[in-house]
Amino acid sequence: MWLIFVVFAAISLGIYEIFQKISLKDNAVMPVLFISIVGSAIILTPLLLLSLFTPTALQGTPFYVANADFRTHIFIFLKSLIVLLSWVFAYTAVKHLPLTIVSPIKATQPIWTVIGAVLIFSERLNTYQTLGVVVTLISFYVFSIVGKKEGLSFRTNKWVWFLIVATLTGAVSGLYDKYLMRQFDRMTVQVFYTYYQVILMGFVLLFLWYPQRHKSTPFTWKWSILLISVFLIGSDFLYFYALSMPDSLIAVISPLRRTGILVPFIYGAFFFKEKNLKWKLICLIGLLTGVYFLFLGSW
Repeated sequence: MWLIFVVFAAISLGIYEIFQKISLKDNAVMPVLFISIVGSAIILTPLLLLSLFTPTALQGTPFYVANADFRTHIFIFLKSLIVLLSWVFAYTAVKHLPLTIVSPIKATQPIWTVIGAVLIFSERLNTYQTLGVVVTLISFYVFSIVGKKEGLSFRTNKWVWFLIVATLTGAVSGLYDKYLMRQFDRMTVQVFYTYYQVILMGFVLLFLWYPQRHKSTPFTWKWSILLISVFLIGSDFLYFYALSMPDSLIAVISPLRRTGILVPFIYGAFFFKEKNLKWKLICLIGLLTGVYFLFLGSW
C-alpha cells in the first residue's frame, strides 16, 4: 500500500518543481520561497487548530496532529534547518538552470542517501545497490559532458554547484526523515517544521534580502507560487505517510519518489523547448536505471 502513496508523492513532487520553475522565472528567489512556505503553513493550520480544540474530529484519521514536547520540537527544528538550507540552494539553482539540467541532477539524490546510509548507519551495499551507484555516477559524468554543450561547466558553474549542494542536503534530510518517522508523529513533524521554516525564512527575508532587494531581480507576484505550496504539501503528506508505515523502506521510498523528475523533464522539453534533449534523455535513462538497480537491491 505504501508504494501507491510514494508513486503519487513522486507525481506531486514533479508538478511542484514545474510551478517552482514558472514562479522563479525573472523573479526574486527569496520572496517566492517565503510566500510558498507561508502558503504551506496556511494550508496546514486548520488541521492543527482542529487537533488542538476539537481533537475527536480528527483522531483516528491521517490528518490528526499529535501534541509534542520540547524535545520533539528540537528535532523538528533541526529538520527545518536542513530542509531550508536545501531549498535556498535549490530555488536559486532552478531559477538559473534549464529544467532538463535540474531534473537529472536531482535524480541522483537517492544515491547520496544510500551512500550516507553506508557511512552513517554502517549499512553494506549488495550487488544491485553497488551496480546502481556505479551506473548513476557514470551517467552523471556523461551528463556533465552534455552540459558543456550548453556552456554549463559542472566544475565552474556556481548554479550547478548550488544544485549539487541542494541535492546533498536533500539526501541528508531523507536520512533524517527515516529517524523522525520512527520516533515522532508524522503530521506533527510536517506541520511544525513548516512553521519553523516560516520563522527562519522570515529572518532571511527581512535581514538579508530586503536591505539588498534593489541590487537583485525584483519580486513579481505570480499565482503559480500558491500552487508550489499545494503540490509540496500533497507530496510531503503522502511521503511522510508512506514512511510512517511499519513495513516501509526508506531505501525504496527515496529512489521511487525521485522518479517524479520525469514530470518536469518532459515539461521542460515540450514547453520550454530546451536544448540537447536526445543526449539529456539518454543520461536521464541512465540515472533512472541506476535508481532502479538501487530499488532492486533494497527490496
